Amino acid sequence: MAMATEFSHPDTRQKFWGILARKERWRLSWRGWLIFILAGLLIAVSLLLNIQPFLAKTQRVNASVLVVEGWVHEYAIRAAAKEFMANSYHKIYTTGGPVPGNGGYVNDFNTSASVGAELLKKNGMPDGLIQMVPSHVAGRDRTYSSAIALRDWFREHGMTVGSINVLTEGVHARRTQFLFQRALGSGIAVGIISVPDPDYDAKHWWRSSEGVREVLDESIAYLYARIIFHP
Repeated sequence: MAMATEFSHPDTRQKFWGILARKERWRLSWRGWLIFILAGLLIAVSLLLNIQPFLAKTQRVNASVLVVEGWVHEYAIRAAAKEFMANSYHKIYTTGGPVPGNGGYVNDFNTSASVGAELLKKNGMPDGLIQMVPSHVAGRDRTYSSAIALRDWFREHGMTVGSINVLTEGVHARRTQFLFQRALGSGIAVGIISVPDPDYDAKHWWRSSEGVREVLDESIAYLYARIIFHP
């Protein structure tokens, strides 16, 4: 005797002529949640330990030109003077746009490039070895604008430069190198020198409000430069 067999999907139930459907679904068990949480903690710890060294990158290239971002603090200026004297540089350039608080560009002497040049002289650098290259752009994208001003200065003065090293502060380094390389093009190799911020311990940056602020701000700025920024 043949028996009628009803075939239906075991995990699906329908009502109201198929308008509503009920389905079973997979979800994380307590073991799954435990693995998920542990993986998240491992990623968080890895970021905590590696994000600051990643951003505060130092990667010198063989260069006779040293570039200093003029907005840096005096501890970085002192490091720039030592860097110049200890290596085979022929010229040191300071970059930067209008000093904040002036409402934009006023003149070349009210720029970070000028401030940096004066601080270098104060720290023993001979005047004849320093060249300020001011940018007229205030506000956003200041690092890129400073790099463009340097590129234009090289072109206007007929200089063929194959490589430079740029000196800046702490976690600003990786973004600085990226933006300078983008502005100057592949024809100029851009090295980077990061001077550690003495106000917090770089290895334990999360223990200091200064360190947390700098690392978080620069992380966001670096992602913006890599993903969103288009000159």
